[in-house]
Amino acid sequence: MASAAPEPIAELEWNFSQVFGERTPGEEVQDADVISAVEFDRTGEHLATGDRGGRVVLFERIHPSKAAVEAMRSRAGPDGATPPAPVEYRYLTEFQSHEPEFDYLKSLEIEEKINTLRWCHQARSISHWFLISTNDKTIKLWKVFEKQMQCVADYNLDAHTRDNGRDMSVFGPGKGGGGGSNRASPAAPITPEKCHDAGATTTSPNPKGPNRPSFAGPLKIPSVRAADVVFSARCRRLYSNAHAYHINSLSVNSDCETYISADDLRVNLWHLDRHDASFNIVDIKPGNMEDLTEVITAAEFHPGSCNLFAYSSSKGSIRLADMRSNALCNAHCKLFDEAEPPGARSFFSEIIASISDVKFSRDGRYLLARDYLTLKLWDINMEREPVATFKVHEHLRSKLCDLYESDAIFDKFQCCLSRDGSRLATGSYGNQFRTFDSHSGGTDTLEVTKNPQRLRRLRQQGMAAEGGADGKKAAAAAAAAAAGAGAGVGPGSADFPTKTLHMAWHPREDVLACAASNSLYIFNA
Repeated sequence: MASAAPEPIAELEWNFSQVFGERTPGEEVQDADVISAVEFDRTGEHLATGDRGGRVVLFERIHPSKAAVEAMRSRAGPDGATPPAPVEYRYLTEFQSHEPEFDYLKSLEIEEKINTLRWCHQARSISHWFLISTNDKTIKLWKVFEKQMQCVADYNLDAHTRDNGRDMSVFGPGKGGGGGSNRASPAAPITPEKCHDAGATTTSPNPKGPNRPSFAGPLKIPSVRAADVVFSARCRRLYSNAHAYHINSLSVNSDCETYISADDLRVNLWHLDRHDASFNIVDIKPGNMEDLTEVITAAEFHPGSCNLFAYSSSKGSIRLADMRSNALCNAHCKLFDEAEPPGARSFFSEIIASISDVKFSRDGRYLLARDYLTLKLWDINMEREPVATFKVHEHLRSKLCDLYESDAIFDKFQCCLSRDGSRLATGSYGNQFRTFDSHSGGTDTLEVTKNPQRLRRLRQQGMAAEGGADGKKAAAAAAAAAAGAGAGVGPGSADFPTKTLHMAWHPREDVLACAASNSLYIFNA
């Protein structure tokens, strides 16, 4: 009996949900405000961003009330489709993670820019969280927690004085509830003999006038009462002096105790509780630096096996290493590298082959890698070739010389996967991002904007290019869609400096967080 064909995955209809830091037309953006890292925590309830000014900003998910959900369901479209539930976040807190430094030994200025940040696994208490952030040289572990503000109240004043609202300045800066003191003037101290009677009224000369407020009964100490709850951040660990080159990656292990940090030539293993020691687990630095042929570009722990991690290189290869085999994992256990077609090599081949980001799927079965022109999906059980290759910037292949002269060819785009690994997403130029279906090869191109007409037009453009195509026609249609979406994007054009480098996919829902310059956009489907 023939097995039934798998059901096709429904197409996602992306909708704008929210934006933080939206620019007004003509507003000049400061370089320090440009977002350089975006990351959801493992529940998706919190979202963190880092910027070039060394700041970390945290957001918290807002869940709609039952009445709002029912009202939304009542607005079903003519086809009976219910719009997606609203996804909103609110600003929680921000703190300065890194400051600019200067290395006097190397005469090198160290920027405060946040290269990457990662949430550590949440503690048992839901009132505080941990995350690690890094600039080029220094890694910091931060604890974010709720802090209960307190105020002083219940001063020892009689009802007559409180009702008349007299001047309480002699009792301190506050008026009956502030942070001041309620001590009497030193000219007439209160002695036990004066206040031993519970019904007596104690008075003393007032330097400001004869009508001095008094308090009745025995002297009482003001009470401290709880006020508003605010969020505060504190640096718990500082991991420094372990990298000679710029740090490009952080990844927290599934054992909740260790993490790795990678620079151009080394990968170090840290314990979260040890700031004074790390273990070098990968070192590709040659004895003679003239023999250097590649550098490490990204590193990522396996989501389920705490002994496995992957790191990518500037030559376009990905190595899977097992920490159980050797203390130094230079000898990888698997190598994922696609051979270049003969005759296709050029001056730009190695530059565009450099992998800027690598991600594991949630189940650890697949590896997603992004280079300058393509997005490749690898099965960790098949090293020969990628499962699928998606062309993102194929329309720029003829402009590589101009891109090299403008340094745009060195832009590092991030990539991300959906919860089940069926969909992929990455950024592009013109403030656009592209989503791909890993099963059917379908593609969607959307602009990072809150204009629904603009979103719908770009999406229909991509669907029209895909309609009725299969096999090689599908690849050609995807390339045509990419070319159409990127029309007018090139060196010297108005849209070229606007790019979506950093993205994150919600771990449990179809929600995307995209950074465009200093603005953070939230989309849901």
